[in-house]
Amino acid sequence: MPSIQQNDLIDSVADALQFISYYHPKDYIDAVYQAYLREESKAAKDAMAQILVNSRLCAEGKRPICQDTGIVTVFAKIGMNVQWEDATMDFSSMVNEGVRRAYTHPDNTLRASILHDPAGARKNSGDNTPAVIHTELVAGDTVDIQIAAKGGGSENKSKMVMLNPSDSIVDWVVKTVPTMGAGWCPPGMLGLGIGGTAEKAAVMAKEALMEPVNIQQLKDRGPQNRAEELRLEIFEAVNALGIGAQGLGGLTTVVDIKIKDYPTHAASLPVAMIPNCAATRHAHFTLTGDGPALQTAPSLDDWPEVTWEAGASSRRVNLDTVTPEEVASWKPGETLLLNGAMLTGRDAAHKRIQGLLDSGEGLPDGVDFNNRFIYYVGPVDAVRDEAVGPAGPTTSTRMDKFTDMMLAKTGLLGMIGKAERGPAGIEAIKTHKAVYLMAVGGAAYLVSKAIKSSKVVAFEDLGMEAIHEFVVEDMPVTVAVDVNGEAVHQTGPALWRGKLESGEVKPVYFS
Repeated sequence: MPSIQQNDLIDSVADALQFISYYHPKDYIDAVYQAYLREESKAAKDAMAQILVNSRLCAEGKRPICQDTGIVTVFAKIGMNVQWEDATMDFSSMVNEGVRRAYTHPDNTLRASILHDPAGARKNSGDNTPAVIHTELVAGDTVDIQIAAKGGGSENKSKMVMLNPSDSIVDWVVKTVPTMGAGWCPPGMLGLGIGGTAEKAAVMAKEALMEPVNIQQLKDRGPQNRAEELRLEIFEAVNALGIGAQGLGGLTTVVDIKIKDYPTHAASLPVAMIPNCAATRHAHFTLTGDGPALQTAPSLDDWPEVTWEAGASSRRVNLDTVTPEEVASWKPGETLLLNGAMLTGRDAAHKRIQGLLDSGEGLPDGVDFNNRFIYYVGPVDAVRDEAVGPAGPTTSTRMDKFTDMMLAKTGLLGMIGKAERGPAGIEAIKTHKAVYLMAVGGAAYLVSKAIKSSKVVAFEDLGMEAIHEFVVEDMPVTVAVDVNGEAVHQTGPALWRGKLESGEVKPVYFS
């Protein structure tokens, strides 16, 4: 009977989490590269190029693909014959010790994003524990682990519905995906759980995302059951929406659809849908009693030869001298290269700023937003000679409820973030003649290369949500909402959906 040591599990968890922080699965990179080659939308193709270049940089530099290094989810199948040798911890504690070691690794420190007391103080645990662990006892004498690190931007777009048995699952997905916006950083995957009960459907949707990208193989051999038919139907229907990479409009929104199903009550049809983003991160290992199960590094030859450079037509902007008149000249979809100083701030910082302004206390010393830009980001801590760790944008719609306040009371000129703005945000931008710029989600390490210095200027106790001042050099962004309220996340998908519906462009979902 095999005997598994406590440290074998801890070491394997820590190794897997470090590994997936900087290595994309090869199947995902291959799928994005094929989508990049087929893409006809210039904006979407540019976004995918940044994702692919960022992926290679991370593999070379062993630094996180995305600044949001995720909440850890584990699916463990533990053989009923397994014996634990010298174990002083329970299973969950072993897993969490592995998480702790991975996220505090000195050579590749990962961002701690997990907060205790979620409806109250929301205090950061400091080491990204605890993980969400799903445990199943199975026949056998091994411990089988699937592990993922799931970013908040994609997790927040999860959807769940209790359909009538006669309702169309495809229709619900097609209606629902556009409501998710682009904060989940397409192109990615959609995992669907169908059947069981509400909570079973959600768990199945998450577990489905652990599977490899293989929609092309399914198309080639043909579906063998209704779930496989649905994968193909939903894949084509979602891509026909024209949402495209980063929601900018284009031919590829998803690279695969994954489905797990389970028997359900005769009166029920539970369906959960969870997206996986451009920072797809998951790994699998099995402990057999022969020591830790460590990941095997891929060859850099596995990455496609894709280059990305800001075009000669990009406009360089000096953030230290930019004026409202200059901002008013920027056009939707235009690429800018930002230079100079900007401030950062996310949810917690905005909430604290609102409290200070409402109380009459005012902003802290050293924080002046007048005629400046704010970047919605929670960076990874720097290691070695970095100015800052990976520092890609966070989902901007979370800041919509603060936007009018920031523009009206602080003199803020513009914002930088990820994905679309909601109606309230766009209306505030239009009213105050401000601007919103979009950086590519899933290109965090590439973005960080443009950040030449970083310092905390306020709210240090908020950790990664503190206000920093970044000095940047040629940081690439796209004008996503101009001073008139025109939004590329509305016009781009509408344009490409129209092209697909009219037959002006052909869907190229399969080779």
